[in-house]
Amino acid sequence: MEHVEKIIDEKIQGKALVTENKKENTKKLFIESYGCQMNMNDSEIVAAILDKEGYNTTQILEEADLVLVNTCSIREKAETTVRKRLQKYNAVKQVNKKMKVGVLGCMAERLKEKFLEEEKIVDLVVGPDAYKDLPNLLDEVSEGRDAVNVILSKEETYGDISPVRLNSNGVSAFVSITRGCDNMCTFCVVPFTRGRERSRDPKSILEEVRQMVDKNFKEITLLGQNVDSYLWYGGGLKKDFKKASEMAQATAVDFAQLLDMCATEFPKTRFRFSTSNPQDMSLDVIHTMAKHKNICKYIHLPVQSGSNAMLKAMNRQHTREEYMELVDNIYKIIPEMALSQDMIVGFCGETEQDHQDTLDLMEYVKYDFGFMFAYSERPGTLAGKKMDDDVPADVKKRRLTEVINLQQKHALYRTQQHLGKVEEVLIEGTSKKDPNQWKGRNTQNTVIVFPKEHYKLGDFVNVKVEDCTSATLIGIAVGYSENN
Repeated sequence: MEHVEKIIDEKIQGKALVTENKKENTKKLFIESYGCQMNMNDSEIVAAILDKEGYNTTQILEEADLVLVNTCSIREKAETTVRKRLQKYNAVKQVNKKMKVGVLGCMAERLKEKFLEEEKIVDLVVGPDAYKDLPNLLDEVSEGRDAVNVILSKEETYGDISPVRLNSNGVSAFVSITRGCDNMCTFCVVPFTRGRERSRDPKSILEEVRQMVDKNFKEITLLGQNVDSYLWYGGGLKKDFKKASEMAQATAVDFAQLLDMCATEFPKTRFRFSTSNPQDMSLDVIHTMAKHKNICKYIHLPVQSGSNAMLKAMNRQHTREEYMELVDNIYKIIPEMALSQDMIVGFCGETEQDHQDTLDLMEYVKYDFGFMFAYSERPGTLAGKKMDDDVPADVKKRRLTEVINLQQKHALYRTQQHLGKVEEVLIEGTSKKDPNQWKGRNTQNTVIVFPKEHYKLGDFVNVKVEDCTSATLIGIAVGYSENN
């Protein structure tokens, strides 16, 4: 249970991000990110934009000229955490009078001008599609005016910006391929904070991957609110694809094709992707994963509930049976595939039978990992407007505990399947618990630790798994892999 709860916390924890300084830059930027990997990647885009405005990043809050917090609105806890951080910034700002504070991301988009009223410390508010306007907004602030830009775009993908890699281990990197989401799940704020779904030109994606490979990055994660919906036909919103010309439709690139292009062009580079949506996951993607050894055999496949009644109430565009059929097909094509889930307990109207249906689905799939939450109402969503949050807090807590305990059991079952096997591991860093051990991940995204010996960061190593916990594999290196 401790491991699973730790994972939950890590999804919203903040990170003060930093990169190498440039001598010609004279101003200092302190940027902190909360939430998903997309937010982390957005912070790298922001750092690249402000680098051209003379800002170096710093991890020392007190010396910053500009403090930016990139926010998450997916749960109430994330927003509460950000407001507490703003109190910390305020204390520092009382000493450093020149310091300016800005709020970026989903929470900025949701609250807009209200942020300036509620948090007097805030000087600028910038939505996810307005980062290129930051130089103009900072000029407004320097002239003593509050600055807000939260206009959502139908075209912006930041495909023309090379992100500055922040807090990078030099081994793995994120590359964003889509922005926004068209799936109007009743519990989710993302369509309102990140706008409609649009895909990035595959040429710009491949070019960014090439830049990372040239810098010796070994693993790339393709990111999107829903990567399976990736569809490039020359630009524009996915919903307008049917209106596109026959030529555009004929030459369109979907996610399976993009994945194939990446894996084929960069055969020595590992590829992962996140996040997937069951309704859009095609078997073409699974066959592409099976075709290429360098596409990791792991899919984050959020289901949210095992109850058809709850799935309908959530406006999920799949049923329990369709999800189970997809899982069956995935395991049939790639038996060694690892799956992880997002699960919400205590959604509006959830009965004890609905909860049991969720536990039953978990028993059916036996997920390798899980991100589990008790439902919290989000302002602006359909559920927040029209549904009663009627499951008592103590019932939510008990159901969440049952889901977490079951996931812990399944996680141990899955790690035990690796015992005695030799698996390829990409070394990503030093183990937090033992400085004499490396940590890395196998193709299924499971963490493996093993003695350092003569191996180094970024090596692909074959490791024999000798022991495990529910979260970690423990082994010993038996040599370099052929991919090294």
